[in-house]
Amino acid sequence: MISKAAVNRIIETLKGIYPDGLCSLQYEKDYELLFAVRLSAQCTDERVNKVTPALYARFPTLESFAEADPKEVGAYIHSCGFYNGKARDIVACAQKLVNEYGGKVPGTMEELTGLPGVGRKTANLILGDVFGQPAYVCDTHCIRITGRLGITDGSKDPLQVERQLRERIPPKESNNFCHRMVLFGRDTCTAHSPKCDGCPLAKDCGTAKAAAKKK
Repeated sequence: MISKAAVNRIIETLKGIYPDGLCSLQYEKDYELLFAVRLSAQCTDERVNKVTPALYARFPTLESFAEADPKEVGAYIHSCGFYNGKARDIVACAQKLVNEYGGKVPGTMEELTGLPGVGRKTANLILGDVFGQPAYVCDTHCIRITGRLGITDGSKDPLQVERQLRERIPPKESNNFCHRMVLFGRDTCTAHSPKCDGCPLAKDCGTAKAAAKKK
């Protein structure tokens, strides 16, 4: 894997490209981010952002989601795919938040992953964006790019990648770093045709160096 100095250069370079390092999902309330992340499974953030305004207008409170018919929720999120399961999870999650957490999104990994439809990736995002805690969100972009760069050992297992990132990315940088991985994965280091030529991280990327040698 690459050196600590190279990791720090990558962090600083990404800061220059994406100074804000913000989540792509649009939301106003904490639980809306929770639901939006559930909708984003096997779906683009762009699509989710098109769907959620009408969904949140129809169900403007957490209580209204808790009382909703999953079939009606499903009709609003149909274009996000896997809408039946997502709708059931959203309604069940809302019910648990209302009944067990007083309508508040909890702030621990254990509590968050105990909610319907919430795994470690979602929980880390909530802990980082909502509660300002160190958070390592290992989505497909982050797993792919950190492996290509050599920040991780190339593992595709999210938990293994998370453990490695916790060792290599400073806690204060973690949340924004993962957001920047998503943005960089869309713009440059794409899944099938990464733009290695002219890539601002190429000098610290083993994958880019290997590709250059083949030319």
